[in-house]
Amino acid sequence: HTRRTLADLGIRFDQVDHILVTHFDRDHFSTGWQNAKLDRITIHAHAEHTHAAARAGIRPDRLNLFDRPFSLWDRAEVTFARLAHDNLGVTAFRIETRCSSIGFATDLGRATDELTNALHGVGTLAIESNYCPKLQIESNRPEFLKRRIMGGSGHLSNQQSAEAVRAISPAGPVVLLHLSRQCNTPELAREAHTGSQCQIITTDAFQPTDWIRIAPRFADPLPEAVPAQPTLFAIDGDRA
Repeated sequence: HTRRTLADLGIRFDQVDHILVTHFDRDHFSTGWQNAKLDRITIHAHAEHTHAAARAGIRPDRLNLFDRPFSLWDRAEVTFARLAHDNLGVTAFRIETRCSSIGFATDLGRATDELTNALHGVGTLAIESNYCPKLQIESNRPEFLKRRIMGGSGHLSNQQSAEAVRAISPAGPVVLLHLSRQCNTPELAREAHTGSQCQIITTDAFQPTDWIRIAPRFADPLPEAVPAQPTLFAIDGDRA
């Protein structure tokens, strides 16, 4: 399916240099890619996914395990945020060049300050908008699955996605990812972003999205919050 989708856009699989892995769920990383003998591709995964990468059959000499920012082609800088998703978590990426900037975040348990800070002011933002809570609750899915999806370690609802977009404040288009076919619609996903000044684009798992121009960044990432240090002396407001 991936090969066919790329071909529809005029891209051959052997033209791909790098794959950045958010996580190793089967709907995000295909073990079939390993059977294509694409020895030239470098696969980048967070160090916390070391064992998952091994189980997926990735050759060690084609695997870059990272725990700090890195570069692609010596001209694209990659930073990231780690977020909750099932047992091993998920990685959101920010990719910057001199004239363009894109953030990519999907399968998020929740949109944390770390995510907002890492993607703040990015040029183009691709972010999950997985489900409508009403459709999720009313669906015939088993209760354990509903709890997993909505419980803070699964996926973002349309409203949660819209709130994250407002906090991140991207400069250009917003691309909504991972829409549930059973518990969401493109119309409901876009409706949550009513009033946004950004162009809102919805995606389909089975149809390639049209080419999107990647916008330059609006602002730098925000610095990580520094924990408050304890003091030896009482502050006036603390005296009682």
